[in-house]
Amino acid sequence: MTLEEIAALVQKGVTHSGFADSLKFDCGDLGQVVIADGHVGLENRDTDCTLKLSLDNLAKLVTGNLNPMTAVMMGKLKVSGNPAIALKLKELL
Repeated sequence: MTLEEIAALVQKGVTHSGFADSLKFDCGDLGQVVIADGHVGLENRDTDCTLKLSLDNLAKLVTGNLNPMTAVMMGKLKVSGNPAIALKLKELL
């Protein structure tokens, strides 16, 4: 799954949930998916919360094949910034 495909899936969740915070899925050198101002894009910018993970794990996360809490406990997902925003992932996915 590409970042563009992931961004499209996340946009559906943002539109449906009304998610109003800013959040970044950071996949390192492969890029990022940024949620801000009710929109999802691939442009890097500062956000209130950043989730660092591999592209493969991001694809699993957005398709429901990876539980966010389990991913944090296993070290597959690292949270920086406001962790309360990360807890709102259930609204999006």
